[in-house]
Amino acid sequence: MKVVLPGGTGQVGAILDRALTAAGHEVTVVTRRPTRAHDVGWDGATLGRWATAIDGCDVVINLAGRSVSCRYTAENLRAMMDSRVDSTRVVGEAIAAAARPPRVWLQMSTATVYAHRFDAPHDETTGVIGGSEAGVPDYWAYSVEIAKNWERAQAEAPTPDTRKVALRSAMVMSPDRGGVFDVLSRLVRLGLGGPVAGGAQYVSWIQDEDFVRAVEFLIARDDLDGPVNLASPDPLSHRAFMRALRTAWNVPVGLPATRWMAELGAFALRSDTELLFKSRRVVPGRLRAAGFSFAHPDWESAATSLVQRARSARSAVPRGVS
Repeated sequence: MKVVLPGGTGQVGAILDRALTAAGHEVTVVTRRPTRAHDVGWDGATLGRWATAIDGCDVVINLAGRSVSCRYTAENLRAMMDSRVDSTRVVGEAIAAAARPPRVWLQMSTATVYAHRFDAPHDETTGVIGGSEAGVPDYWAYSVEIAKNWERAQAEAPTPDTRKVALRSAMVMSPDRGGVFDVLSRLVRLGLGGPVAGGAQYVSWIQDEDFVRAVEFLIARDDLDGPVNLASPDPLSHRAFMRALRTAWNVPVGLPATRWMAELGAFALRSDTELLFKSRRVVPGRLRAAGFSFAHPDWESAATSLVQRARSARSAVPRGVS
């Protein structure tokens, strides 16, 4: 199978590149900074020679977009919007122009599209799209607009011969350096892995191996299109989430953080507190209904597995090499 990964050099792209290549598929990564033999360059906004990789491929998985790990300034929010919408639009143009278009286009989206909510989980049918919640920062609504415009750019692309799926993904947990699991694990090992702002907000997540398996499942299932939640069936409160992570690392205590402490920490890390404070209670309704079975459905066992893999990777690094 020939797979093209626009924007495939980030954490999620690296996970898919590694897994799909190991499974024997031919993977081409479309990136602004091509350095490897299977990389192809682009600018993320205009058609170019890179589009020839899409003509004749089997699957496109578009992951392009500015990282959300930044301060949510007006400039950065606009860059997030433009990079997602522009890249999705031009991928659609490449597919539309292809003599042999791919049979399926998986488009990265985000579970952030759903409302900040504590009372009930969001699935694709009954979930409430966010943007009008009371008592949350005004700029949270812009994050929802980014997600809606991202999905709209794919839905409106004139690609009648290509099935389209929008991946409303929760946080992908992997032991790779720099990913969200790695950052949270470092906080835990420093004794800072307690609940933030009370810890009642829900955390939705998916283990990296299940993310890959879900992508493969969606590629194979010709009857599934439109938005699909990629999240474990076990969203849990931030308090319980961090407690399970501390247990996996065998760290008994984690200092809690108040809202203002989290604001200071996010500023120091050049990140934003929406990633911590927004309650994301998302469940995989369509995946489960279609018969997908999670290898890591609960966070306790998933965290234990990820910690074991992280420890193995660290022990495999020669002494003195970072």
